[in-house]
Amino acid sequence: MKLSDYFDDTVRSIAFLSRIPVPRSFFSGTGPSISGGVQTFPLAGALILAGPAILLWLLLAADAPVYLAAFLVLTLQTMITGALHEDGLSDAADGLFGGRDKDHALTIMKDSRVGSYGVIAMVLSFGLRASAIGAIATRIDPIEAALCLPAVAALSRALMVWHWSAIGPAKTDGVAASQGEPTRDAVTAALIAAAIVAFALLWPSAGFAPMLFASAMAALACAAFTAFVRKCIGGHTGDTIGATQQICECLMLASLALAV
Repeated sequence: MKLSDYFDDTVRSIAFLSRIPVPRSFFSGTGPSISGGVQTFPLAGALILAGPAILLWLLLAADAPVYLAAFLVLTLQTMITGALHEDGLSDAADGLFGGRDKDHALTIMKDSRVGSYGVIAMVLSFGLRASAIGAIATRIDPIEAALCLPAVAALSRALMVWHWSAIGPAKTDGVAASQGEPTRDAVTAALIAAAIVAFALLWPSAGFAPMLFASAMAALACAAFTAFVRKCIGGHTGDTIGATQQICECLMLASLALAV
């Protein structure tokens, strides 16, 4: 792939994964599917989290209370992403835990209303991430804590791509199915890109052992959730793809908080 094509795919991925405005010229001559550019999801995720990372560094450098800083960072992150993955987590939790069978679970996940499982999942997601970011901030320097955010963003989005490719679509008329399936080369490229970003940012900040521990925990969480989704509904949906990102982000931040 040419560098210019990779840049264009990255910009389109940023538009797909966030509410950051992108010039329409980047979409001229492209099809409706985003699956062909998933190899840029890790870099796009890291760039999307650049703003929240800078905010965390500034707040910590100004001696702001660490847990207040963590919640402010998550607030900015949610505004930038439009709660895209959080919405997937909420819908997936309602469907996977509240559905009697596959069809019932998919019906629940399609419903825009939020049930008790979805609310609990959202509370746990924000609570775990805020607690983990706050704990990390108490153990390493502000700039080092800030670097953890884009690294986690990159790896969690690569694992999201892996989940997308590991099992087929649960239904043929869903949003995820309409986007096509990521190719094996694209998935491999996404995982390699995430490994490079994580290595470049986490090793200098959190250390080599915490980096490996957090990455392994995120990968195990992704594999376990993918197996659970396969058992419940037989394939992925857009909601389970978003939920994968959230689960991996939570586990990776928590693991870093325990290991640094």
